[in-house]
Amino acid sequence: MSELQDYPSRLSDPASRKFETFSYLPEMDKKKIHKQVEYIVKKGWNPAIEHTEPENATGYYWYMWKLPMFGETDVDRILAEAEACHKANPTHHVRLVGYDTYKQSQGAAMVIYRGPIKT
Repeated sequence: MSELQDYPSRLSDPASRKFETFSYLPEMDKKKIHKQVEYIVKKGWNPAIEHTEPENATGYYWYMWKLPMFGETDVDRILAEAEACHKANPTHHVRLVGYDTYKQSQGAAMVIYRGPIKT
């Protein structure tokens, strides 16, 4: 059995905080993010974009950027909306969510832009 790895994530250290599953992996480049969005579209999930201030990311609801993109299948358009949200809110974390309407829950969620950490 392999040993479990402990990640030094602490509330007292904002730079160490993890958000969603992909935060524990190496940072994704644009190509890898594109593949994740393709997966969301392939599953038939509805993409939505959310954002919040880094200091509120763990204890508050995230703000919805526009409405969820119901039925959107153009990956580039989804990523363009995420980028527009980031440009409008450069100090916020921006995450992409894939809503599974069948299970009525999030099928995927990932932070794709991180705001600057205030210490």
